[in-house]
Amino acid sequence: MLNKALQKRSMANTPNPSETREWGFTRAAESLNGRMAMLGFVFAIAIEALSGQGVLHFLNLI
Repeated sequence: MLNKALQKRSMANTPNPSETREWGFTRAAESLNGRMAMLGFVFAIAIEALSGQGVLHFLNLI
């Protein structure tokens, strides 16, 4: 009986997963970050291949 009362109390304090927001190094955030990094790398290679100069030279930073 005491065990059931404790379970009800602990379930009452547990937040609903749809109400909590994940923050930081989550799987979705890291997947998006990895995809954007891959796109940036591919664009950098394409710029070098098409222009014949590096990305920094292409952007006139060097």
